[in-house]
This record gives sequence, C-alpha cells and structure tokens, in this order.
Amino acid sequence: MFKILLIAVVVILVTFGLVKLVDKFIPSKFKPFLIIALWVIIAFLGYKTYMSIYEPIQFNEVKNKRYSQVIKNLIDIRDSQLAYRQVNGKFADNFDNLVKFIDTAKFTITQRRDSSIIDVEATKRFGGVITTKSIVITDTLGFVSVKDSLFKTSTRYKTMMNVPVGQEGAKFELKAGVLEQNDVKIPVFEAKVKKDVILFDQNRDLVIQENQVVSVDGVNGDALKVGSMDEVITNGNWPKTYGDNE
Repeated sequence: MFKILLIAVVVILVTFGLVKLVDKFIPSKFKPFLIIALWVIIAFLGYKTYMSIYEPIQFNEVKNKRYSQVIKNLIDIRDSQLAYRQVNGKFADNFDNLVKFIDTAKFTITQRRDSSIIDVEATKRFGGVITTKSIVITDTLGFVSVKDSLFKTSTRYKTMMNVPVGQEGAKFELKAGVLEQNDVKIPVFEAKVKKDVILFDQNRDLVIQENQVVSVDGVNGDALKVGSMDEVITNGNWPKTYGDNE
C-alpha cells in the first residue's frame, strides 16, 4: 500500500509539473484541452490515492466487527464441548449430537467430604488393635440442566454451528478425536471457519494479506478456530482484544 501511495503522489506531482509546462510552452489554442485532460488525470490519481488509504481502514473495521461476531459462536461451541466432555469423557464430533446433549443432559452436583473407616488388614497386622484409614466420600446432591447452566433462557446454541456473518449459509467445521501422549489417549476437538468465508465480499488483495498475518495482536493463519486436532488445547487463536480465548 505504501508503494502505491508513493507512486500516486509522484505521478500527481509530475502531472502538476506538466500543467505548468503546458501553460508556458503549448500554443494557446491547445491549452484548454490539455489542461482539462491533465486535471482529469490529477483527479483520478487523487481518488486512487485516497482509496489506497481509506479502503484498508474500512476493511479493518469490517473485519474486526465480523471477527467479534464469529468468536461469540466459537466461545459457545467451546463451552458446549467442555460440558460434553465433562459428562461423556470425550468431545462431540458433530453439531447434532452436541445440540441434543445440551437439550437433554444434566450435570451431577457432588460434594466431597473426608471420613475414616476401620482398616481391616492393618488391624489384623497389629494383633487386633483397631486401626483406621482416611477416605474421601463423594455425595450426590442433585442434578442441574446443562442448558440452564450454559445458556439460561437463550436458544442460541441451536444456531451456534452457523457462521453468523460473511458467506451466506456457511457453517463451522467441527472435528473431534484423541491424541496419544505418553501412552495416554486425550480427547481433542477443533471448530473453525476460513477467513475467506468471513470476508468473502471484501477486497481480495486485502483478504490474501489477512490470511498471511503473523502478529501478537492479530488472528494468525487463514482461519478463526478454537481447539486443535494437533495439540491438547481448547484455546481460541484470536487475541484477547476480541474476547476470552481460553
């Protein structure tokens, strides 16, 4: 963009110089036509210079607004997946199961308390001297709806799979599986949408630049996502300026 701006400024200055030369050296009968043509060129280059500055600003405004809306859905998907894992021990690999889970599942409310019991083996070893050992007892206090815990009266979870802005009809891609670390299988999931989908109607050159972003205050890579199929994380890949990413 800076290169384009510099070229446009140089051309405008050269054109101004040509106007002066025309005024000084060209015969009077040709001056009006040439001067009008040169002023048209100046106006055009001025417009292009203005747009080279304004268009990236407008693009960033649109991008930030759309990213914020997309991230709200990704946060809902993450919260729903974490609840699914808490109850089922794994993540959902499709939205139908995830929505059905939210509609029907309940969290178990428990309370842990310390207690003690007679240690039979130790009592025998010590010739009948009663010996106790400490244990932890988990009491079930009741159940609470997953839907009420996460969404209260809102039904937005039923449409959280839809990308709320950008290309019409687009949906988030959802995957789930396991990663093996130190012979332990750990559940993982990933939900994402390509930036191309979110910004499908924006300047293509600016979208290409956005897909190549590597920055601490930007969304790195070519997609907005939460979780990962390659790492044991449930974070989002956006900076906290857009919202909670953990």
